[in-house]
Formats: sequence, C-alpha cells, structure tokens
Amino acid sequence: MMDFDQLLELDNDDPVLNPPPAKKRKKVIGLDDLLTDFYKEEGKLVEKAARKAKAKARRNDDSDEEDQHQEASLCQLVDTCENQIRDIGGKEDSFLWGLCVFGDQKSPPPLAVPELESCTLLQSFMNNKLNSEFQICLDNGNTLLEGLLVNGWLSNVVLAKGHVEKSVAMWTFNLMAYSSIEELRTSACDFWCAILSSKIEVTIDWFPSYSELKVALESYGFLFNFSNMESVYSNSVRQGPAQNIRAWIKYVTTSCQVKSKKAIYLTSEAEELMEVIIYLFLDSQLQGLFVLLHECMQSAISYFTDDEWQSSCEKIAKSLARRIPKDVNCLRIVECISGAKTRSKLFRSVVAYQILHSCFDYKARDEVEILNLLISVNVKEKNCNFVKLYVYLVLTENWLSSNQENQVLNEMWRLYLRNCSCLIASTDLRSYASKVRNKASYLLQGTITQ
Repeated sequence: MMDFDQLLELDNDDPVLNPPPAKKRKKVIGLDDLLTDFYKEEGKLVEKAARKAKAKARRNDDSDEEDQHQEASLCQLVDTCENQIRDIGGKEDSFLWGLCVFGDQKSPPPLAVPELESCTLLQSFMNNKLNSEFQICLDNGNTLLEGLLVNGWLSNVVLAKGHVEKSVAMWTFNLMAYSSIEELRTSACDFWCAILSSKIEVTIDWFPSYSELKVALESYGFLFNFSNMESVYSNSVRQGPAQNIRAWIKYVTTSCQVKSKKAIYLTSEAEELMEVIIYLFLDSQLQGLFVLLHECMQSAISYFTDDEWQSSCEKIAKSLARRIPKDVNCLRIVECISGAKTRSKLFRSVVAYQILHSCFDYKARDEVEILNLLISVNVKEKNCNFVKLYVYLVLTENWLSSNQENQVLNEMWRLYLRNCSCLIASTDLRSYASKVRNKASYLLQGTITQ
C-alpha cells in the first residue's frame, strides 16, 4: 500500500492538477511596423555605403597625391637631363638659315604716264572707222589699253606693228613693277616677256634700265646695305617684299636672255644684279619663289660673255664673302648655286672658296695654307666650335668639287676628313659634333671609291 508521500508525488504529475503553462501569443505586426523596419534597414545600408565611399575616396586621394608626386619627380628628372644635355651639346635646332633682306615698303611712284593718251597706238584706234561704233574717246583710252593688255591683244598689236612706243613701254613697266592689282601686273609682265622673247624684230623706244629695277626693289623695302641684314627687324605691317617681286624676278629672267639682241645691263650692273638674286634666296618669305629664282640665276649667269665671266665670277664671290655672316647662311648661298653647267659649277666652287678664305680673315696666302689651317684644328679640344667646323667642311667640299685634278689638295682633303671622322667619338654630345663626324665619314668614303 502506497504511503502518503508517494501519493503526493503522483498528484504532482497529474496533468489535471498541474496543467501546462499557456503559450504566449505572438504580437500582431501591422503594415506601419513593416514600413518602419524597412526604412530603418534601408538607412543602415545607405550609411554603410556612404562610409565605404568615404573610405574609398580617402584611399583614392592618397593614391592621386602619390601619383602626382611621382609625376612631378619624373618631370623634374627629365628637365634636369635636358638641361644637362643642353649644357653639353647646345641646341642644334637654333641654327637656322635666313636673313631679313626686306625692310619697310615705300610708297610706289605714280603709275600714270601723261604721254600715253597721245601715243600712236591709241590714236590709231581713235582714227579707225569703227571708232564711232565702239565709242572710243580719250576719257576711256586708258581703260581700253588695260583691256587689251589683260586679254593679251596689246602684245599681238605691238608685234604686228613691230614697234613699242616709249609711253606704252613705261606704262606697262610701271604696272608690272608697282600695280597692286594682280591681273594688271601679271599681264604687264607677260607683255614684256612676250616682246623680249619674240623672234620677230621689234623696235623698243624705251628699255627699263638697272636703275629702274633698283628703284623698284627699294620701294619693296629691299636692303641694299647687305651688312645690316641680320640685325634688321620691324613691326611694321608693310615689312617684307611686295607682291610685285614675282613679276620683277620673271622680267629679270627674260631680260638677261636677250643680250644677243640688246645689251640691257652693263657688266657691273649685271654683277650687282647677280648679288641681289642670291640674297633673295636668303629670305625665307620667298621660299615659294625658289624655282623662279633658280631660273633667274641661271639666266643671269648666261648673260656674261666667256671673257666677262672669268673676272666677274670672282668679283661677285669676293663681294658675297665680305658681306654675309659666317654661319649656315653662307652654306645656304652655296647651296642655291646649283646646276650641271660648267659656269654654275665654277661659280659654286669660287664662292665657296672665297667664303672659306674670309672665315680665316684672309690669313692664308693660298689654297694649301687654307687646308693646313683646317687640318690644324684640334677636334678633341674642349672648346672646339663644331658649328664652324661643319661650315668649313661643307665649304671645302664645294670648293674642291671642281678642283679634283690637284693631287696635293686631294691628299690634304682626305687627311682632314680622316681627322674629323676618326678623332670625334660617337659619344661626343657637343653641338654639331655628330654632324661633322657623319659628314666627314660620308665624304671620306667617296674619296676612297674614286
């Protein structure tokens, strides 16, 4: 039989006497609570993204500052290297040819020629039976002649008559030299070229002399005081050659070809004209006219007779050597004297020799002494001027190009080339050192193959 304590324990286990605790009911969540929780989570995400963006920006700023610092250090290193190279070798690009051969333009003389209205050519039109139909009168006679000039009929009429009156010649020359209207100056130039080069014998009452050509150049601003060319600069809007310079060059070219018909220039005038043509090559503003200038020079060279050329060639060369600066401009002058004809080759050689002689202040008494002075140059010396040495090298090359029969000069020339090609190191960074070495090596190969 169970005791009393056991009965109490059974009573405690009875589910009726001790029912299980009631489960707590879940709280009902409304829509407002859901929205509140959603926005809270969204705000946390936004704050987290903002913190990440700030941290990333901070890291980028640090990286940019580091990149900028590295870039600045690199630029500073490059500048330092450039300065060192510049101190060692200098700037070779600074040695450019070109002189200012034209200053300020002057006012041109009047184009009108008073005698033109009474010239026979115009009067023949006035007295023609068709005058009433064309209604020609003295008031528009100048306009009529301009029309005939532009259309090319004026030269045809003159050639048919075989006579150019003084007034017509002066009028057309003034248009060619001074007119600002391109059509008129071009047509006037064509007129003179047609008359001078015609195979038909034509009587010309007036020829433009060298003095007229010189006056025209002065009005264009040409500086006849050649020694001051390198120091002439102007801010004037009228500086530089006039557009008429093209017609001027074409006229000179044609006029130098008619000496068999008429000697227009004296020998001294032709020599000065040659110098003017060469100096025009030195003005970089006229690079577009170099073909015309080359034709003009060849025509001027052919103007001299054989006897005249022997003496005139040397006179022109000496005059050029005294006046031009001893830099790359003198090489430009030698370069512009091109051509395969005997006179051109001789002129190029003589000009190069006279310039080279003047580079040594005429201390050398003959050709051998000039080469001795060149050979004596110590290319290993620290203060050796390779720019001058390069000028000497090119001048000597052009001088000896037409003097290859002298064996003594040729042997001295080879020795000079060996000095320049072998004694200058390939690592020499001084200005023009590599140019001198390469040029000498190339020329030395040419002498070996001969």
